[in-house]
Amino acid sequence: MRGDDARALQARRAFLWLWGAVCLVKLVLAAQLPLFVDEAFYWQEGQHPAWAYSDLPGLTAWLIRIGVEVAGNTHLGVRLPFLLIAAALPWLMVRIVAREFDERSAWLAGSATVLLPLAGSLGLLALPDVPMALATLLCIDAGARLLRRVDYNGPLVLALGLAIGALSHYRFIAVIGVGIVALLLLPAGRRALRDPRVWVAVAFGAAAWVPLLAWNLDNAEAGLRFQLIDRHPWALHPEGILFLPLQVLLVSPLLFVALLWAAWRTLREGTEVQRLFALLGGLVVAGFFGLGFFADTERVSFHWPLPGYLALLALLPALLDAWPRWLRRATWGLAAAGLVSILGYYVAVSIPAVRAQSAALKWYPSNFAGWDTLAETVAEVRAGMPPETRIVAGNFKIGAELGFALEDPRIAVLDHPLNRAHGRAPQLQLWGLHTAGRSDWGDDPVLLVVGATDVPYRDLLRRYQALCERVGPLPPPRVLNIDHGRQRFLLFALSGAAQRDGPACVTPALAWIDVPVAGSTVQAPFEVSGWAFKDGIGLYRVEVTLDGEVVAEAEYGLPAPGVAGFWGGSTDPSHPDVGFRATLGADAPLPPGRHWLGLRLHGRDRSVEDWSEQPLEIE
Repeated sequence: MRGDDARALQARRAFLWLWGAVCLVKLVLAAQLPLFVDEAFYWQEGQHPAWAYSDLPGLTAWLIRIGVEVAGNTHLGVRLPFLLIAAALPWLMVRIVAREFDERSAWLAGSATVLLPLAGSLGLLALPDVPMALATLLCIDAGARLLRRVDYNGPLVLALGLAIGALSHYRFIAVIGVGIVALLLLPAGRRALRDPRVWVAVAFGAAAWVPLLAWNLDNAEAGLRFQLIDRHPWALHPEGILFLPLQVLLVSPLLFVALLWAAWRTLREGTEVQRLFALLGGLVVAGFFGLGFFADTERVSFHWPLPGYLALLALLPALLDAWPRWLRRATWGLAAAGLVSILGYYVAVSIPAVRAQSAALKWYPSNFAGWDTLAETVAEVRAGMPPETRIVAGNFKIGAELGFALEDPRIAVLDHPLNRAHGRAPQLQLWGLHTAGRSDWGDDPVLLVVGATDVPYRDLLRRYQALCERVGPLPPPRVLNIDHGRQRFLLFALSGAAQRDGPACVTPALAWIDVPVAGSTVQAPFEVSGWAFKDGIGLYRVEVTLDGEVVAEAEYGLPAPGVAGFWGGSTDPSHPDVGFRATLGADAPLPPGRHWLGLRLHGRDRSVEDWSEQPLEIE
């Protein structure tokens, strides 16, 4: 066997082992990982079949509907089509590179597609990035074919890629724009664009946008306005510079450098096909870097440049061959470490005990956390209410996650800032699932499920007061603290006409522990102090808990004049005397180590609410 053949065989074996191992890990993990809130909403869209939706074209919802019809209404069923598409992407990369370079480079590029963290983790979540990555590779394949010669194969592949991209996400417009620019910059590309078969393919791809455009025309351009205007500040902000270090981490440092270096080198000395790959990749990455200085910084956008990296991966093997062996190994090793880190994050998210320990950390995965527990609690509470009881969710996240868990895609949702911030409010209106509150329910009993951690804490009291305005007086809530209260839900059993005649607005309690601060280290005995109040009726007792157990009763009613000033409009009759203080460890020793400090708040309406816990270390 010749040396080149042996090296190609070795690269092939490495790819097959790597691809198989990663696919198996993702398959197992996808069955265990809780649904991300966007996945749950896409599931809900799939239960309401349509050509397009307020946030996306239809393909993501259609794939999820196919998955649950085939594999059941499970996490794996939702994700199965996306896992299959993601598994096909490295093979498509192998096919492209084998045709344009050589067999060994093809297997190496396939391995790089598996190891690139942003690409290798695709399919774990049922998100539009997966079919959009497929569309990108099909368009790259078509572009390379068209540069060599225009026959019927290239336009057919181009038409398929453009159609899948149009049905995946608004963001695919960037890939189309960059593709046209790249072809115009190359002599062979300009020749290809003069062929009518290419424009027939482009017309076919353009036709795939018609359902989305029709939806926008019928709904006051709500989707376009959200994607292109409402979600972006369109003002220069310096946070855009964070794009570079974030991409370096997510791509892995050496691989990021290698991809950009490959693009630069190829633009100077590569063939036209190679320069096409460099232009496609470089322009996409550079374009999203520039956009980062003006676009949305509140929602996840780190995955936007993935189409550019896919184009550049084809150039990677040739560059790495020119590097020293130790540097090549370091590049592959760091890429593998990056993929393992991302998969490890999803493993941690899948384990409740690990999630609970991360409750005080910034990276706490709230969009994955607590939905099964919430669904079980909702089913339990509803079982004790009249059979005709309706479930109403406080925002689209709760409605979609409960809908999936309870297999009910028709859960009504109250107006909420999150519905508008994520572009889901128009879709809820179209489905008839937006509810104004008691005026829509009449005297029907309702189980209202509200998130207490889905608005900034400073806005929480006003949120509670707005609930009273919409649904009437609030009864004592069933409080559900997930992961020490980092994810917190309130369940209100509203009894209809009797509830309407109840007392004035009584909100859930609000509290804060001033001393000790979260994460601090203390020595017993130590003092716990802060404030707590309950609008409309007040508190009569505050207890201090440690790891969920009451360890002291606080002295309540101490002066706290600044609280009423901060919470303007509070109606607790105890203001300004809403402070509390307690000493822990004076009468009985406290075990050293990490503990969770919390409060149990007793309202004058006989309500008992456990407040969120915070960590501390006892020496």
